[in-house]
Amino acid sequence: MEFKQRVDDLAARSKHASQHALTEEATKTSVVLPLIKALGFDPFNLEEVVPEFVADVGIKKGEKIDFALKIGGKPAILVEAKPISMALGSAQYSQLFRYFSTVEARLAILTNGREVWFFSDIDEKNRMDKKPFFVFDLQNYDERQVAELERFQKEGFDIEAILEAASNLKYVKAAAMELSRQLASPDDDFVRFFGKHIYDGSLTKGAIEMLRPAIQAALDDIVRNRIQERLNVTFGKDAPQIDGAEKKSPEAPSGAEVITTDDEMQAFMIVRAIGSRVAGVNRITMRDALSYCSIFMDDNNRKPVCRLYFNAKHSRSVGIFAPQPEKTETKIQIEDLSDIYKFADQIEATVRSYL
Repeated sequence: MEFKQRVDDLAARSKHASQHALTEEATKTSVVLPLIKALGFDPFNLEEVVPEFVADVGIKKGEKIDFALKIGGKPAILVEAKPISMALGSAQYSQLFRYFSTVEARLAILTNGREVWFFSDIDEKNRMDKKPFFVFDLQNYDERQVAELERFQKEGFDIEAILEAASNLKYVKAAAMELSRQLASPDDDFVRFFGKHIYDGSLTKGAIEMLRPAIQAALDDIVRNRIQERLNVTFGKDAPQIDGAEKKSPEAPSGAEVITTDDEMQAFMIVRAIGSRVAGVNRITMRDALSYCSIFMDDNNRKPVCRLYFNAKHSRSVGIFAPQPEKTETKIQIEDLSDIYKFADQIEATVRSYL
C-alpha cells in the first residue's frame, strides 16, 4: 500500500475516533498504533516498539513514555499519546519535555489522534525545543505535508537528513507565521518599516494609522497576484481568475448581501461562552462578511479570536488565532458545531492575551 493511502486510512480512523474514542487508551488503539504501523514500525515487535518505555527523570524513577520506536536496537522516536478529546498544549508538552533529555532519541511525537506534533532538539542539543518543527493534522492535510510525514518512516530513516529538514521547516514556519500575522493585522513596527520608504512626512501615530490599511491592501494584492501567476503557469489560458473583491473581509463589497446564518450565530455564542470565562461576555463581538464571519475582542480587528468559514457547500471550518503577539490563524475543519468546544483552551488563551 502506498504511503498516501496509509495516511488516508489514518484520516478515516481519526475522524471516527473523534466521535467514538472517549479515553486515551481508545485513542491509542484506534489511531496511535495504526499511525506507528503506517510509519513502518511493527507494534507487536518489542524490538521495534516498546510500550510503557521507562525513562527515569531525576529523582523520579519508573517514569514511563507511552511508546519508544527503536531502530537498530536504540530508541529513535518517543511517542506520547493523549485522548483525542484533549487539545494539545503546554501541559502535555511539559511531560514529554521531561522525558526527552533522559533518552538518546532525537525525535519526539506528541499526538491526540488528530494532530501529530514533531519535536527535536534543534535549538539546544539534548533539550527538546519548546515548539514543534512540524505539525500534521490527520483530518486536514495536503500532498506536501504527506511528503514531509513520509520522512519519518522506519525504512530509509536518516536522522541527520530529518534534523536538517526539521531546522529548515522550523524557521520557514516561523517566518510564515510572522508574515501571516502581519497580513492579518500589520503592527506599528511593520507599518513603520514600509512607511519610511514610501512616506515623506514624519511617521507620527496618525500617519501610521493612515498607512496601515494601504500597506495591508498592498500585501493582499501581492499574495493574490502570486496565486494568479501560479494558476496561469499551471492552467494557461484556462486559469481561473482570482476575484479581487473576494479578499475583502470586514466589509462586504457595495451591493452584496451578507447573511448571518443560524449556524454562524450559534457558533458565535459558543465562542462567546468560552471567552466569557476570562472576559466580559459583551467584549466578544462578531462581524460577518461574504467570505467568512470574524469574531473579535472589543470589536477590534487587531484582536482577532477566530473566523467561521461556513459558506462552503460541503464543509465547515473554524480559523483559530494564536494568542498575541503571534496571532497566527490555524484553520480546522469541524463536523459539528460542538467540535468548537474541543478548542476551548486555545480560544480562552487568545482572549486572555488581549486583556
